[in-house]
Amino acid sequence: MDTPITGRSIIISSGRCGSTLLSDLIAEEPDTLSAQEFFMSVAPWARSAEVITGAEYWEVLASPKAELATLFRIGLSPKELHYPSTGRWGDRMTELPRILAITLSKVSDDPDALFDELARRVPDFPEQSVARHHQDFLDLLAVLTGRKRWVERSGGSSHVAPYLLRGFPAAKIVYLTRDWEPTAKSMSRHSSFQLLQIRVEFLGRCGLDPFRLQPGDAVPEELEQYLPDRLTPDALRERGHNLRRYVALCAFMAAQAEQALADQKPAHLLTMRYEELVADPVAELGRLGRFLDFDDAEGWAERVADRVVDPSRARQPVG
Repeated sequence: MDTPITGRSIIISSGRCGSTLLSDLIAEEPDTLSAQEFFMSVAPWARSAEVITGAEYWEVLASPKAELATLFRIGLSPKELHYPSTGRWGDRMTELPRILAITLSKVSDDPDALFDELARRVPDFPEQSVARHHQDFLDLLAVLTGRKRWVERSGGSSHVAPYLLRGFPAAKIVYLTRDWEPTAKSMSRHSSFQLLQIRVEFLGRCGLDPFRLQPGDAVPEELEQYLPDRLTPDALRERGHNLRRYVALCAFMAAQAEQALADQKPAHLLTMRYEELVADPVAELGRLGRFLDFDDAEGWAERVADRVVDPSRARQPVG
């Protein structure tokens, strides 16, 4: 698709390390689409090299995400959810199309209308790889929202870093990290990461994804209570009581991202640490803005820097 896009960038992080804050600040730059939670919403990434039609691709985007539907079912939807309660799917959230939950709802006051416009256009995408569909979709979303570049950020994208780096070899990559202990504490209180930790444990113990079980797959008896159709709010909350689970999750995700960065060195890479961002937000945001080719990087950094708050003085955990 021929579009006037001047920049494509991806923020890779474990999540719970200030990445949501960074996305919200980037959204204040008028020429930049801050696409939030898109890549993690369109998993499984094993299909990223598969060739499919535009209609088949749209069918995925317009379908509910099983993990999110499970959280809706048990009443523990993530706080990042931005879809309005008055929206078309407000009374049937388990059926909510995955791109409406956060991605479209963060860039439009009328996400249902934007969804309808995309429904008219995306099925006409040519037959091509899933990764190329992703790029064309984000390009189109940037054009429809009047932006000339996009920056995608998904919490937990370290988990799929190998696929992102292979699928987007020309993209600018920002690798955001934070010390493991505070990251793990924040993960332990967040329903999406409690669910992610369960999935990683399933894969490690029996090689199965609980959301993609096939007939005949057997899981250990002690894990059966965490299957999507059996999971309860109390069982999920209990997962947050053992901080070691989330320190291990941080280590696993960091290893995946860092190995991918070593194996598939990006042409353009910026590494940021949350602790340094908090210590000197103007300088760190200026560095980010220049890397992303913002027209007025320093001006943007100065305008938004006061929203970066030391977590020791903030009441809410960072995202």
